[in-house]
Amino acid sequence: MEDMKLSEKKPVEPRSKEDMEKLLSRLKRIEGQVRGIQKMVEDERYCVDILVQISAINAALKKVGMNILKRHTQHCVSDSIINGDSNESIDELMGVIELFSKI
Repeated sequence: MEDMKLSEKKPVEPRSKEDMEKLLSRLKRIEGQVRGIQKMVEDERYCVDILVQISAINAALKKVGMNILKRHTQHCVSDSIINGDSNESIDELMGVIELFSKI
């Protein structure tokens, strides 16, 4: 799915305020972790310590991605199937899963 580009589509159902706050909070924590790794590199910290932090960030990003993927499947893909537009939506979902699994 190398030709996947940003879509102009909007979610079928907007995220709740609570879901949005949780998602943004997680992303801000990840952003802080990335800044922490930058500092570790600047401070010439031990490679293994840096790699452990990178692993933690990868796990956190994967968790955020799975959360978004689950929501997309439950709302956007489900809605497309109900409305008879399943082929395009399922193809798009499979492409995203393929991209996501490369992480």
